[in-house]
Amino acid sequence: MRSCSKPVETAGTQVLVLGLNGAGKTSLLHCLATGCLEQDMQPTQGFNAVSINREDMHIEFLEIGGKEELRPYWQRYMSRALLMVFVVDSADPQLFPIAKKHLHELLTSDPRLPLMVLANKQDLPGACSITDLHDALSLSEVGDRRLFLIGTHVKRGEAELSSGVQDARDLITQMVCEGR
Repeated sequence: MRSCSKPVETAGTQVLVLGLNGAGKTSLLHCLATGCLEQDMQPTQGFNAVSINREDMHIEFLEIGGKEELRPYWQRYMSRALLMVFVVDSADPQLFPIAKKHLHELLTSDPRLPLMVLANKQDLPGACSITDLHDALSLSEVGDRRLFLIGTHVKRGEAELSSGVQDARDLITQMVCEGR
């Protein structure tokens, strides 16, 4: 990870991690924080806050569970976000319309908030390609914002991060250092 040349304030530097239940948010967040996945992760039942402190950099991640009863809380935390990371299970295309609906609702509240969509579970048979997911989520309609779409997967016991997870971590670091 790069280091920032300036100190980062905690207000407004939160990375909001959202997505439907079962998308792999908790496992991805664990890998971003620790560099590996040592055990299977339990789904987040409410909120999961993770801080990463390295050298002069501080990143606050807030994951909100993806169950239907938790989704109304997503909107409440948008104003604190520096970046929204939206995780999608790319091997479950039946959920794409629901993910698209919620994603677009969230994006209308902050037309400039940068968006990183992680097409997770790319290692599973039948996983949707990045291009097909881009179309399924209508990402060409998200407005004039910084948009990143990265294919990811995490596996328990892998010694190093997949290239997609590494790319996501590097981009998040860069965006927090830039302060948007």
